[in-house]
Parts: sequence; C-alpha cells; structure tokens
Amino acid sequence: MINYFRLPIRFIKTTVLVLPCFVFAIQSKAQTATQGIIPRPVKATFGKKSFVFFDNAIGRFGKSISEDNLIFFRQYFHALTGNDLSVRKSSKMIADMWLVLDSNNVIEPEGYKLSVSDKYIMIKAHDEAGIFYGLQSLTQLLRVKDGKAEVPYCEISDHPRFAYRGMHLDVSRHFFEPAAVKKWIDLLALYKINTFHWHLTDDQGWRIEIKKYPLLQSISAYRDETIIGHKKDSPHRFNGKRYGGYYTQDEVKDIVKYATQRHITVIPEIEMPGHALAALAAYPQLGCTGGPYATATFWGIFDDVYCAGNDETFTFLQNVMDEVLPLFPSKYIHIGGDECPKTKWKACPKCQKRIQDEHLKDEKELQSYFIGRMEKYLNSKGRQIIGWDEILEGGLTPGATVMSWTGEEGGIAAAKQHHEAIMTPEKYVYLDYYQSLYPEEPLAGGGYTPLSKVYNYEPITNELNGEEAKYIKGVQANAWSEYMASPEQAERQLFPRMLALAEVAWSSKSNKNYVDFLKRLRYQQPLLKKLNVNAADVFDEITDSVTETANHQVALTLKTTLPGAKIAYRQEGDKAYTTSKSNSVTIQPHSGLVKGIVLLNGKQVGRTYEKSFTFHKAIGKKVTLKNQPQGGYNPGNTFGLVNGVFGSKLYNDGQWYGFSGDDLDAVVDLGSVQSVSRLGINILKYHWQKMWEPTLLTFEVSTDGNSYTEVYRQTDFPDNGINEVRANIKTQQARYVRVKGTNKGIIPPGEYIAGAKAWLMVDEIMVN
Repeated sequence: MINYFRLPIRFIKTTVLVLPCFVFAIQSKAQTATQGIIPRPVKATFGKKSFVFFDNAIGRFGKSISEDNLIFFRQYFHALTGNDLSVRKSSKMIADMWLVLDSNNVIEPEGYKLSVSDKYIMIKAHDEAGIFYGLQSLTQLLRVKDGKAEVPYCEISDHPRFAYRGMHLDVSRHFFEPAAVKKWIDLLALYKINTFHWHLTDDQGWRIEIKKYPLLQSISAYRDETIIGHKKDSPHRFNGKRYGGYYTQDEVKDIVKYATQRHITVIPEIEMPGHALAALAAYPQLGCTGGPYATATFWGIFDDVYCAGNDETFTFLQNVMDEVLPLFPSKYIHIGGDECPKTKWKACPKCQKRIQDEHLKDEKELQSYFIGRMEKYLNSKGRQIIGWDEILEGGLTPGATVMSWTGEEGGIAAAKQHHEAIMTPEKYVYLDYYQSLYPEEPLAGGGYTPLSKVYNYEPITNELNGEEAKYIKGVQANAWSEYMASPEQAERQLFPRMLALAEVAWSSKSNKNYVDFLKRLRYQQPLLKKLNVNAADVFDEITDSVTETANHQVALTLKTTLPGAKIAYRQEGDKAYTTSKSNSVTIQPHSGLVKGIVLLNGKQVGRTYEKSFTFHKAIGKKVTLKNQPQGGYNPGNTFGLVNGVFGSKLYNDGQWYGFSGDDLDAVVDLGSVQSVSRLGINILKYHWQKMWEPTLLTFEVSTDGNSYTEVYRQTDFPDNGINEVRANIKTQQARYVRVKGTNKGIIPPGEYIAGAKAWLMVDEIMVN
C-alpha cells in the first residue's frame, strides 16, 4: 500500500544552495530491481523503500547554482515520466529537496553526495559539476511505476578517478547532423563523461566552416563518391554518389554551448601535417607537388600531406586556428600528428631545404618542427596542444600532451618524460571495432573489442612509478566513422561500450567488477530504450575459448554472462542439443561444426553460435618459431597454429599470426615418425591492410630435425583474402614438418603504404 503525504517544511541556514520543492510520497513496498548507477560510485547503499513523485512537481532554486544543472534533469524527468517539472527561481530558505555546494564536506573536485530518505532528497557537492553529476545519478535511479516516478532510498558518496574522461567522434568519414551530436552529448553527460573530442578534418572531408577559406566549404567538405564495403576489398567499389557536409560556425557555437551546459568540454581536432587531402583539394599550393588533389573517397593513409617547407602552409593553418579558437574555449586543441607518411617530404625540395636550414636530422625531426611551430602559435593564444602518439617521433615539443592510440607505449614514454598523457589504445577502447565475432555482425573497423575488454582496461600500467603515473590524466574511447554511415549504426557501435569506458574513467580500479557492471547495465537498459538509443544487445551472447588440454587435445569452453541461463550445444553428427547445467560448458570437439544457443527458461535468447573444427595429425603438437609474431597478431603461444580452428577473413579472432617484415620459419614436431602425404597452411592477403603474400612458401620434412628435404613450394597466391594452401605430396616418413614463408619485406613503390614493412599473416599448419 502506498501512503501519500507532504513532508514538513524545513528551514536551512545557508545561502549556498538550490531550493527545489518536490512533492513526493513514500512507497513502503520493497524494491525488486537491482539498483544500478553507471559509473559505479565510490560508496553506495540502497534501502528497500522509495520516494514516488507526484505529477506537476515544482522545483525552486537560488542564485548560487546554475539553472543549467536543473534544465538537464528536467529534460530526463519529462522523457521518463511524460510530466513536466516546474522550476521557479526563489530565494526562500525552504525545501523538501535541496542541492548544496559544500566543498568542506565534499573535498574532491566533481564529487557529490546523494541522500534519499524518508525526510528529504539532498545533493551536496564540491562544485557545480558535482551537483550536475549527482543529478545524473538521481536520473539513472528514476523509474516509472503506475505512471509515477520513484527513486529508491540511498546514501551515495562519489567522485571521479580521472579528471579527463573522454569520448571521441570522427565526423570526417561520415557526417552527423547537429541533432545527433547533441543526443550523444546528452548521453555522455548522463554517464559522467566530461570531454568530447570532435575530429573535424581528415582526408575524406573538412567539416568546419572557415570563412577566410570558402573553398573548404565548397570543395573540401565533399567527396565525389564513397567506397562500398571494407577497405581491404580489392578491387575497391564505389557508390557514385557525392557526399559531404559541414558545420557552420553558428552550429559549432550552439553545440559547444550545449555541451558546456552539461559540463562537457569540447576539444576540436584539426588534423596536421598528415590526413590533409581534403584541404589540399581546395588549396593545392599547400602540398609538396602542387596537385591536383581530390578529397579521398576511400579509407586509409595517403602520401600527400601538408608541405612542411612552405611558409604558406603555416599561414593557412594559423588563420584556420584564428577562426577555430573563438568557437572552442577549451584549454586543449588537438592537432592530430598521426599517420604522416614522409614520402613526399623526402622528394620535396622545400622540405629538404627546411631540414637543412633548421639543422634537422631527418623527416621525423621535420615533423617535430612542424608540430612545435604550431604549438608555439597556439601557446601564444593561451592554448595547449594534444597530439596522437606519433608526435613523439623526432622528440616531443615542450608542452605537448600525448594521446596514446597505437598502444600504451606512447603514453608511457610521455609520462616518463613528465608530459601529460591520455590513454586511448586502439586494441582496448576503439569502439568502431567489432564487439562480437558472430558472422551476422554489421561491417565494422576490423579489430575485436567486446564490452568486457573495454571494461577491463586499466590506464595506469605497472611500468610507471607513482610519480610518473600522475601524468596519466585520463582515458578516452575513440569512434572512427568509416563504417558508421548513419546515427543508428554509430549508436550500435558506441553503446553500451561507452558505458564501460565511463566506468573505467570514473571508478577506482579496486571498485570495478564486471559481473556487477552487467547487473547495473541491465538495470540501465529501460532508460536507454526510453531515450531511443540503438544500443547493441550482444554482450550476453556465447563467447568461447579454445585451449589445449593436459594430453595435448583441444577443449572448447562456451560461456554466457546472462544470469540464470544455460547453454545447449550440438556437434556435427549429434541428433539433438545437449543442455548444460549452468551458463558454462567445456567439451572436446571433433572435426565439423559446433553450434550453441543460450537458453533462458527453456527458450533461446539471441543468435546461434557456430564454430568449425578441422582435425589433423598436427593438432596440439609442439611448434617452434624462429621469429616471433608481433603486435596484435601475437596470440602469446603457438597452440593457435595447430588447434583445428581456421582464422576468419576478418582477422580479428586471435587465430592469425602476423610477422611484420620478418619471415615465417615454423617447425612442427609430430612426436614420432609418421607417414605424411598432405600439408597445408592458410595465408591472408589484403594489400590494402599491408598484408602481403610470401614471395616463396615451402614445406620441408625431416625424421631427425637436422636434415630436411623440401617437398613442396608455392609462389602464387591469387586470392584477395584467405589463400588455402593444400599440398598433396608423395608419401613421406617424417617426424618434423617445417614451413617457411619469405616475407615481402618493404612494400614496393606504387602500392598502398609504400615503404612500410609488409605483414605476413598465417594460420593453422595442417599435416595429414
């Protein structure tokens, strides 16, 4: 039974408060839903009873706290309840709910305390941001029952771990209208992200109005057509449709103001010295060759960059910044600095003269000169620069902040040099990557970043001591829009992984727990649906691990994180599914297809899992590699080469072994001399991803491991994608099988990323 009554008026002797007067009721019925705030507060306890707001509730506020804080709360209150929350400015010292600025009681910047009891709702905060974040927690706790908004009793004490909590959005590859950007800013604010990194210029489009250079609007903001499918496909296909758009300065001002009202700093990125094709298309004199250039129609890295030997380049960029800076009050300006090929600089007389005149060692130091020159200009305007970790090449400029994306090494190096760093490594926090390995997933960037991987990322590495760790200012997730052509596609990539990032950025390492996070995420789902967020719902699907048993066999473990669920599986030849006793099961597969489904209350939930196995004589055998695989293509052991699972064409499943510039030289020990008549291996060829076929592939066999006989060689690998090498040989007696692949080495002139090291990608050495 619900008893409604007005609480008694209280008198508060303070002038630093907001005085909203809410009319609510106490609900005596216990809460049945798991309470959940994201990011997880430092401390939180919940009661079993709830407040229930009446219709037409009224809020009164004083002059000490910005009305903007309440505007946002009112927006959500209306979205959730359908009712308006009236707000009236008042200096009366009475309230049934109040917001208090109290830096003595809440000492941490952006910190707050939220109390909901049978007597009042109170938010005390260190500062305005703390008031705002307390209201966001209150918003997340709001639920509607029988048309009434209710909030559980609670005591919450909270503050962020990192001062910089960022989310990046690329609008150059695909342009998103201001309304969509504002919607995402609302969601960033709801989950206490305080920085919006806006990637505004790149090869595929210039997205901000610069009045001094009108051709940036008429030429650079548009491309003739857009690639269809993935960049790795060959030949490239295009849709033949002109595409583009840009934000006027008035639209930028409006979005920045909108974000500021939600305690979000907007940091613009104006890319330099690379990723400049769109700008060069309009102003070709800024390039090393003078063009002609065209705004890029496909994704990747391009040799044509700003000419570092041309003073007009710096005049142009400084003039651009003169129009950008008044639009963005942020302390930081992001100037890119990543993926700048030096090919054109090496052949450019002006760039070579600059190297000579400035007594620079090479083109890497020329890049440092470029960044340093722009940094000095921005410093003169009272701003500081952020750059991607390539700005470390040639030496860091004095005040630069490093955004570490290629890995964690850049952030570590910057911190050790006492430079501020923001951690944003692609293999952990790139949200344009796949979040599921199911084949039904829509086209994405290429890597694999499931929700759990984002959540478990730790920005402070063990390589940094206590003093150095202070220079890690925060963490950011990045969303590149090559494969996000619509707001709906973008939202599916961003959510719910952005919520995991929010908890990484806000909550302490010791206060994180993935199972608990999932409970709170499920509690959040009605709110996301109410806000029309097209969030992915794949995080409870089956995930797997293929491991080696003690007797060198293959074990397949299937798991789901859905509470109360069971897994049913079926192997090739089985007549029916076998149901597990829990949400995890381990089986020993055989050749053929394994299927799995998640069952909740006896009904299938989500999509069907599938994995194919191919068994052969080398399964689980010892493999010795002369050269070690590198980067993201080093699974950490050699079992993946002989586990019966083939790597997919998406190369993101941890099955592929990659050798950057190095040859493949692998020896499989079968354990005893056996008859061998068929050998195989898979080779991945995607020139548009720097993945090249070997110039020569050979198989050799031996009985003693010392003397080898070549039994097969191949030089032609015609398929763009997976080349399945299957060699039928004259039957041999062998214990050892050696496979050698000669790396292409340096990518030749005229090819994509010429001059870079080629990747040799291999998987599954088969012996029969």
